[in-house]
Amino acid sequence: MDAMPAKGPIGLSRTVRPGCCRLCDAPLATTFVNLGMSPLCESFLPAAELDRTEPYFPLHALVCGQCFLVQLQAYVSPDHIFSEYAYFSSYSTSWVEHARRYCEMVVRRFGLGSGSEVFEIASNDGYLLQHLLPFGVSVLGIEPAANVAEAARRKNVPTLVEFFGSVLARRLVSEGKRADLIIGNNVLAQVPDLNDFTAGMAILLGAEGVITLEFPHLERLMVENQFDTIYHEHFSYFSLLTINNLAHRHRLRIFDVEQLVTHGGSLRVYLCHDESRHKTSFRVNALLAHEREIGFEDIKSYTRFAEDVRRTKRQLLSFLIACKNKGAKICGYGAPGKGNTLLNYCGIGTDFLEFTVDRNPYKHGRYTPGMHIPIHPVSAIDEFRPDFLLILPWNLKSEIVEQMRHVSSWGCKMVVPIPNVEIIDARDFKA
Repeated sequence: MDAMPAKGPIGLSRTVRPGCCRLCDAPLATTFVNLGMSPLCESFLPAAELDRTEPYFPLHALVCGQCFLVQLQAYVSPDHIFSEYAYFSSYSTSWVEHARRYCEMVVRRFGLGSGSEVFEIASNDGYLLQHLLPFGVSVLGIEPAANVAEAARRKNVPTLVEFFGSVLARRLVSEGKRADLIIGNNVLAQVPDLNDFTAGMAILLGAEGVITLEFPHLERLMVENQFDTIYHEHFSYFSLLTINNLAHRHRLRIFDVEQLVTHGGSLRVYLCHDESRHKTSFRVNALLAHEREIGFEDIKSYTRFAEDVRRTKRQLLSFLIACKNKGAKICGYGAPGKGNTLLNYCGIGTDFLEFTVDRNPYKHGRYTPGMHIPIHPVSAIDEFRPDFLLILPWNLKSEIVEQMRHVSSWGCKMVVPIPNVEIIDARDFKA
């Protein structure tokens, strides 16, 4: 089989060899977890398409025995996944607030103001860059999904509808642009060609500029059994060790790292050019040492994860079966990508969930991929009055319980499936 041209964020700058690691090119042979066949998790279906053939792809995560990057093969190119996208960041109140606090922090820490140039890669609907506008900072979003980029422009956030990589970076530099700050929140996992993407950031970054990347931490994924965060749109799953390896390949240096609670436990990594004056925080070496201590440079540490996943599946299905056998009414809250991995891997369809709801109007009237669960506005919960509400975006548990606290008035309880089945009575819940 010929090597498939790497597409999407990286242009056509190199090839990614099938069966090889996208970071170091070593052959991939070790399974991390195999979740079977699954449709694309953000491909929500209109009613007219329910009877059509729906494409499924392997959801088989592997781990590289050389650099220990956990990854999926790129079965689908990013331009197919992200050219029109159903995820709008602004529908999560807590995520927008997280972005606002971040903007205030970077302005203060790095002295950003008029004359500073800030670029956000995968800038979505302007949820973050909008908070930099009052500081007079020059901002530019780079977002491949045209429908999402248009929402950003309505917030007065200038946005390019393009994928990012070394080709675009060189073009921006030729136009006289240099970044004081490059932001990449939850985008690195969606990049099939990590080396070209990182090379592009290094090209665009000014001499004393800073890159911040946020991504779910592999340690939290494993410790808290967050297998539903594995889906086709996420090609890679990162430890700090793999990010350090990636940075060194492109003469970049990690000079600070923060551990965040977002998305079930994330890292915010700060990078600069190798020769930059930014001093390296003690936190970097401390976390690298911790990851070595817990076995992130030992392939055997990765192979135990799959049994934890199978146990969670059995536990969740046992709970749902017991509820339905007693005549309980159950519906879902949220239609996130992670929820579709969970629903498809566990085989949870309308025999368990009558419907799910979402705050995003784009999804209303559509159906979840694979399981074809109808998606309604949040108001449908009050009309249906379920006995249980299955929270699919469990990373937003506290926000959702606060929003839906009133359901306890008719005895409804909330169910969180990850890492283990947790039953929440909103009357007793404290964030």
